[in-house]
Amino acid sequence: MENSEPDPSRERNGVVCVLYGEFTDALHDGVRYSVSLTESALTVQAISASPGRTKVSFNLTDCVGCRAHGGGGPGGGAGGADVGAYFTAYFYPFKRRWMSAGVARQRVERRFRVALVQDPLANLREAERWARAIRDASALRAPRRDGVVYAELRRPCRVMILVNPHSGRGQALQLFTGHVRDMLAEAAVPHTLVITEHQNHARELVRKADLSQWDALVIMSGDGLLFEVINGLMEREDWREAIQTPLGILPGGSGNALAASVHHYSQSPPAWNEELLLSCGFMLCKGLVRSMDLVSIHLASRRRLFSFLSLAWGFVSDVDVESERYRHVGAIRFLMGTLVRLASLRVYQGRLAYLPVVEAPPPPPKGSVEARRPPSTPRRPSFCASLPCRLAPDTSPNQNSRRNHNGTNSNRDTIANSSNNAITTKRPETLACQGTAGAPEDSLLPGLDQPVPESWTVVREEDFVLVLAIYQSHLAEDLWTVPGALADDGAIHLFYVTAGISRPALLRLFLAMEKGGHLACGCPHLVYEKVKALRLEPVSPQGMITVDGEVVEYGPVQAQIHPGLARLICG
Repeated sequence: MENSEPDPSRERNGVVCVLYGEFTDALHDGVRYSVSLTESALTVQAISASPGRTKVSFNLTDCVGCRAHGGGGPGGGAGGADVGAYFTAYFYPFKRRWMSAGVARQRVERRFRVALVQDPLANLREAERWARAIRDASALRAPRRDGVVYAELRRPCRVMILVNPHSGRGQALQLFTGHVRDMLAEAAVPHTLVITEHQNHARELVRKADLSQWDALVIMSGDGLLFEVINGLMEREDWREAIQTPLGILPGGSGNALAASVHHYSQSPPAWNEELLLSCGFMLCKGLVRSMDLVSIHLASRRRLFSFLSLAWGFVSDVDVESERYRHVGAIRFLMGTLVRLASLRVYQGRLAYLPVVEAPPPPPKGSVEARRPPSTPRRPSFCASLPCRLAPDTSPNQNSRRNHNGTNSNRDTIANSSNNAITTKRPETLACQGTAGAPEDSLLPGLDQPVPESWTVVREEDFVLVLAIYQSHLAEDLWTVPGALADDGAIHLFYVTAGISRPALLRLFLAMEKGGHLACGCPHLVYEKVKALRLEPVSPQGMITVDGEVVEYGPVQAQIHPGLARLICG
C-alpha cells in the first residue's frame, strides 16, 4: 500500500514540500517511488534497498498539465477491477537531440498509481488532489522573461483553432492531430477546430464571429492565414476590442516566420519543423500573452491593410511568390526560389523615404554639468530645406555616393513634386482611407498624393535589388533577419539593397541571414534603418509587392507602425 501525507506542507531533507507521497509505478507494481512537490519542481526518487537511489527532478516551468483518473481510465491497468487511481504529469523539457547536436523540447510523461485504501473513490480524490496541486504550481512557473510585461489566458481557456489544410505541403491537419491535439488535452485546454475551405474564409469568419465565446484565436498554417485573421478583426465595428483577442500561431506552412519569431523571443535554442511546432504548442499551453505591434499599410487604391510581419518589394517578394511552384518540397522552396532568381537577377527603380526612429540618448550622470544645463532652444530649419528642388540626373560612377543617409535639411535630399506620387518634403494633410473605418489614425502618414514631411529621410532615386520592411525577428524558419527585434519594439526594421551587388555577394547575405550574421558582412550595398513610417514609390512598370507574403496591388505604398496594437501568445 502506498503512503501519502495529507499535510499540505512538510519539510523533507531540508526542503519544504507542498506535497509528499509514496506511490507505485503505473506499469510496474513492484517499483515504488517517493514523490515530492515543491513550488518549483516535482521530484521522483526510486525506493529501494540500494544506497544509490535514482532521483529525478522535473522543473514545473516545463509542465503543461496533470490529469487524474480512476483505475478504469487510460493506462489504468486491469479495467474496472483496479481500485487504484492514477495521476499523470506532462512535461516538455529541453533534452539533447537523438540525431543531431543541441537541445529541443521533448515530451516526458510521468504516471503514478495511488492505492491508499480499498476505496476507489478515496484513491481518486487523492490522485485529483495531486493533479490539482501540480497544475496550480506549474501555472505559477510559466517561463517569463525579465523586463517583459505579460498577461495570462484565463483557465480553462476556450480556443478557436483555424487550420488551413492546404498550407505548406498539405500536412497542417495531420500535424495538428498528431501533436497539438494531445498537448491541448494534457493542458486541459478545450478547443474548437475550424478547417478553412477557401481564401479569405478565416477573414470572413472572424469579422462576424461572436468573440465573447473565445479566449484566444490560434492559427495553424503559414503566415497568410494570420494575415486574414488580423484584417478580419480590424474590419469589425468593435475592432478596438476585437484586436485585443490573444492570437496564437502554430507552424503549419512553408515559411512560418511568426512561429520562428515567437520561438526566438522565448530565448530558446533554434528549432525547426516538428520541434518548432512543439515549442509553439508548449507556449500556447502555458498561456502567456504579450503585446504585438501592427503596421498600417496604405495602397494607391486607398485600400488599407494591417500587417504583422513584412512589406517587401523586389528580390524578396519575387522569391516568395515565384517559389510557390515548389510548395510541395516544404521550406526548402525558398532556397530553390532564391537560386532561380539569382540566376536572372532583376533591378528595380523606385523612390524610398522614411521617418527614422530617434534613439533617446542615455541620461547624463546625476550632478554632471550636462544634467544641470538648461534645455537648448531647438534650431529652426534652414530656408533652403523648405524649398522643393528637383534632383539632377546622377552621373556618378560610384554606386554608394548615390545614397542619402542624412536628414532632409539639404535641398540635395528633396525630390520635386513632379507627379502626384513623388516624394517631397512638405507638411502633410490629414489621411483618409477606405476599408477600416474608425481604425487607428495614421498620424505620421500624409496622403499618398501629398509630400512626405520634412522630418523624413529621403533616399535619392536609384536602382534597388530589394526593399524589405520587417517587424519580427524572422522572415522564415531559417532566416533570422533582425536579431534584435521584439514583437513589441515599436519599430519597422527597414532593409534595402542597391544595384551593383554581385550575385555571390547577395547569396552570401542570405546564407549569413540563417544565423543572423548578414549585418556583419560589411556589404556596402546593404542598408539597415529602424523607422516608424515609410513610403515606397516603384518607378519600374513591372514588379510585385507583398504584405505578409500576400501579393497586393503594385504601385505606391506607405506604412506606419502602431505599437502594441494586438496581443500575441508568446514566451
